[in-house]
Amino acid sequence: MLAILLGSALAYGQEAKPSGPPAEPSTPEAIKQFNEDKVAELEKQIVGKEEQPAEAVFKNIKILTGVPAGRLLKIMQMGYSRSLGTSCVHCHVPGQWEKDDKVPKQIARDMSKMAHTINLELLRNIDGLKDRDPIVNCTTCHRGQLKPALNLDAEGQKK
Repeated sequence: MLAILLGSALAYGQEAKPSGPPAEPSTPEAIKQFNEDKVAELEKQIVGKEEQPAEAVFKNIKILTGVPAGRLLKIMQMGYSRSLGTSCVHCHVPGQWEKDDKVPKQIARDMSKMAHTINLELLRNIDGLKDRDPIVNCTTCHRGQLKPALNLDAEGQKK
């Protein structure tokens, strides 16, 4: 009994150490800072390789092949994270970026293919749009939010 009480007292006085992956930041400011920090870390790791194809520098690149590695980081930061209003942690395991452990990573890949199909096969075949070179991307629907706008209220705000 004394051992249980002492063990409880010792455990109570100790600080809990975080385990597992970092929690996803939730405020826009925290997301921006987190993403900037992670991109800066990765930029240091690829110094001298920024112009090499992403798939030659990073592991498990399945879309955006041929894109320079340095540009890929900006696409991830601006094209995906900012467009979806989320941090790198939403799709990736920091430090193990190549892992496919998170479902949103595959969803992003699939939606990227969807946008590619819309842009190259569908929009180009709409006669009235041919002179405009229209495109869709993540921002078209997501508008900085993880869940895309499905409806608008009477004032034109998304629901």
